Amino acid sequence: MQRSNPDHRPRIRGFSLVELLVGLLLAALILGLAVPSYHDWIATSELMNEAQHLANSLNRARAEAINSGFRVNLCPSAGGRMCVPAGTWESGWILFIDSNDDGQVDADERVLWTGEAAATGITIAANAPLVHYVSYTSLGHARLRNGALQMGTFAVCRRGRNAVDVVLAHSGRARIARTTDVCP
Repeated sequence: MQRSNPDHRPRIRGFSLVELLVGLLLAALILGLAVPSYHDWIATSELMNEAQHLANSLNRARAEAINSGFRVNLCPSAGGRMCVPAGTWESGWILFIDSNDDGQVDADERVLWTGEAAATGITIAANAPLVHYVSYTSLGHARLRNGALQMGTFAVCRRGRNAVDVVLAHSGRARIARTTDVCP
C-alpha cells in the first residue's frame, strides 16, 4: 500500500519541493554575499603581503649593512642581477653589497638576495629619494650615494583599493602605514 500525501505536493526524500527551493535560494544568497567579500579579503591580503615584503627587504638591507660593515643597496631589478635605473619596484629588486660605492652590481660584488615581482595588478611607486635605489651605510643609516639623508615613501597600490605605504624613516627603519588614499 502506498502512503498518501495529504497536501498533494511532490516530496523528495522527506523534503517538499518548495522547502528544497527555499533552501537552494538561501544558499545562493549567502554564496552571493560571501564571494565578493572573499575576493576583497584576498585582494587586501595580497596588497599587505607586498608591502610587508618590501618593508622586510628594507630592514634586511639595513641589517646586512650593519653586519657586513659595507654599504648595502636595494634597487629595482627585473632580472635579479643588475639595477634598472628606470625600472619599477613592482618588477622585483635585488639586495647587494656595494663595496666600491658605485650603485651598481659589479662582477666582484655579492648579490645577497632577490625580491620577486609583485602580484599581478599591484604597483609600487616611490617618491623622488627612493625611485632608483635605497642605500644603507655600515652604520645602518639610509643615505644617498652623495651622503645626503635618504628617506621617503613607497606607495603599494591596486586599482580601487586604499594604498598601503612603506615608510623609510630617517633612522633607516621601514614601517607600514595604511592610508585612506584610493589607488588610481
